[in-house]
Amino acid sequence: MLDQFGNQFRSFAKNECNNSSPLYEHLAYQIADDEELLLIAKDAANGQPMPNLLFAAVHYLLLTYTDDDLADFYPSFTTTPKPQDRVYPFFKKFVLSHAHEVKTILQKRLVQTNEILRCAYLYPMMTEIYQKHRMPLAFIEIGASAGLQLAMDQYNYCYNQTLSVRNSLTKLVLASENIGDALPPSVTQQFVVLQRIGIDLNPMDVMNEKDVAWLQALIWPEHHERRTLLNKAIPILKQLDVQLIKGDAIEFLTDISRQIDQNTILVVYHTHVANQIPLKLKHALIERLKEISLERPLYHCYNNLFDLQLHQDFLQHGEIKSIRTIDQPDGHARWFKWANE
Repeated sequence: MLDQFGNQFRSFAKNECNNSSPLYEHLAYQIADDEELLLIAKDAANGQPMPNLLFAAVHYLLLTYTDDDLADFYPSFTTTPKPQDRVYPFFKKFVLSHAHEVKTILQKRLVQTNEILRCAYLYPMMTEIYQKHRMPLAFIEIGASAGLQLAMDQYNYCYNQTLSVRNSLTKLVLASENIGDALPPSVTQQFVVLQRIGIDLNPMDVMNEKDVAWLQALIWPEHHERRTLLNKAIPILKQLDVQLIKGDAIEFLTDISRQIDQNTILVVYHTHVANQIPLKLKHALIERLKEISLERPLYHCYNNLFDLQLHQDFLQHGEIKSIRTIDQPDGHARWFKWANE
């Protein structure tokens, strides 16, 4: 069993951390062969990505124990981090010294990264939908975490360093590279959102300091820009009327859809969430959306459901029509490949 856990950390180091987080890459390879730490990591909540959760738990605790020697190796705590090849003894000592706290976090918290930059590839879809129907949109986000993506129409965007989209006077700008087809002309036109609803098994509250700290801890130490975007987006979300519902999306979707104004276009979306949904429930989700489409048309925008691609579908009368399929975008949305069909 421990060999299986070790392989998870090796895979994490190779496939996710390479060229993204040298610190986590080095630590993950070391943990993969360390039975003591693997025995602690195995307490991660069922279905959660073990490496992500363990590293976030340690990062979270370091926000409290900032005077610990381990913090000297984290770029999120110092501008002059110590060499990573010396970090592991300090990391192991910290985890073992705080084993009870680490295990508690592993059991109670979930990996709920609110990657705001992913709005960069969702936003053009929403502008196109609005332009086509000329009706306000109603958002339902599955796996919404704190709901920061529900504020996508309030953020500013910059595509390919040339195409600027201004939606507010804030300094928050989401910059991403489109390496595919030209974005639709609608991308420069604002749209109206009438309702913003998020569903999550464990919603995060941006008014709660501990929840905000967890969101910050989920961001990898070297990713300063992601941390900056998060801190700029939180005040924007606080000003909006956002409804976050705790529970299973498949169970609640129908009732929620019936409460949404009929003079809106319903858009259900989720990014990097469906990979944690069992296959049987993935099919159940699709069937539930088809049932809802018998009562009202809707759009479904998603990835990681049955493949890694990004999809935009239109559902009406129980039928699904594919609007576009976009090749797998960068996990943190630094780039994407737009497709016009």
